[in-house]
Amino acid sequence: MASTPSPSGAVSPLGATPSSAVSGPGWRNWTGNQRATATAVLRPSGVDELVDAVREAASAGHRIKAVGSGHSFTDIARTEDRRMELAALTGPVRVDPDRRLVTVPAGLELRQLNALLAGHGLAMPNLGDIDAQTVAGAISTGTHGTGAGYGCLSTFVTALRLVTGTGEVRHCSAETDPELFAAARVGLGALGIITEVTLRCVDAFVLRADERPAPLAQVLADLPDLVAGNDHFEFYWFPYTDRVQVKTNNRVPADDQPLNRFRGWLDDEFLANTVFAGACRLGRAVPALVPPISAFSARALTARTYTGRSDRVFCTPRRVRFTEMEYGLPRAALPDALDALRRLVDGLPFKVQFPVEVRFTAPDDIWLSHGYQRESAYLAIHQYAGAPYEPYFRAFERIAMEWGGRPHWGKLHYRHADSLRSVYPRFDDFVAVRDRLDPVRVFANAYTERVLGA
Repeated sequence: MASTPSPSGAVSPLGATPSSAVSGPGWRNWTGNQRATATAVLRPSGVDELVDAVREAASAGHRIKAVGSGHSFTDIARTEDRRMELAALTGPVRVDPDRRLVTVPAGLELRQLNALLAGHGLAMPNLGDIDAQTVAGAISTGTHGTGAGYGCLSTFVTALRLVTGTGEVRHCSAETDPELFAAARVGLGALGIITEVTLRCVDAFVLRADERPAPLAQVLADLPDLVAGNDHFEFYWFPYTDRVQVKTNNRVPADDQPLNRFRGWLDDEFLANTVFAGACRLGRAVPALVPPISAFSARALTARTYTGRSDRVFCTPRRVRFTEMEYGLPRAALPDALDALRRLVDGLPFKVQFPVEVRFTAPDDIWLSHGYQRESAYLAIHQYAGAPYEPYFRAFERIAMEWGGRPHWGKLHYRHADSLRSVYPRFDDFVAVRDRLDPVRVFANAYTERVLGA
């Protein structure tokens, strides 16, 4: 493997600069619904220093939580004890262009990873629509994009290194320690602190994006063909309407239809962020205006088609703050679940300001992946930051549970170990690995105790 992060072939260390990193004990996540004050902030500059910190915490009865960019809506990264930031944990980036593998520090942000790969003529096979997460944070929570042929981002991991609760440094892959590998690729931060990740990449590619409004009934009628006939397909339903916005991304040989710079700014910055933020504030102040605003938005959207570098098409700026819940369901359950969700929205005592996002993924073999051994459809519901959401989210969760729904680990949910065990066939196997790797629960917090058991 050629150890080089740059086309020149030089080996250089590369660390992370998480967007939510703060200098003091106070911490908050991206949307501001999770806050904590640590007793100490740890910033190891090397694996040996990290190991020493873990061993000292274990012997003294302290807990440690590693944090990334704060893009989880749950309390998965909250700690009132010791917070560990990995920005200073640098390491050599190793790129093997022939085998299409890259090894990076776990605290690297996805946007940095994408730029690095582009410099080598490589790319991630699939991405979600936000690129601010760290590599470790994204894989640990099962972050995913959309596409019937693709699992979550964790399926692109070929090896990783972590430090366990006893201070042991463990390397795992499908060939070396496969049981740990099956557990740690979506590990919730409960098995150890990931320090290095090796990812399977592909040759850089161009996507043709097609985005257009459509009737919901027509999209549901054509759903099998839309999912199977596109590399990446998703749609957004506008509450209080029968309209959706359909988005398809397909690989093409040439970037021959780039998005006009003004149109890109108008759609992705001005309309999707500035104007939408204003509409959300107005809707929060005058709830009766939300349905007509939603109907106007659904009708006002115009079609656009353009080409671009894959990561620039996949990822878009998100500046309007919100809270989110997302559930992975068996794909066949989507029409019934969406119908129940529409009835729920109509009956709420407050208004829903955000569209509902629907995405699709392939099955995988990762124990706590929401896509474990099934084709999935994902329903993601949102609410503008500061607007009421809990009755909405709890009611939707009950709908999702009727179809064996699995919650996204980084999105708000109210599940606990007993109810999660029934939808994850390898749940107890994961807990057994956790018992071995972190016997005194150095990496536990209220979230892991709720979802995995104390």
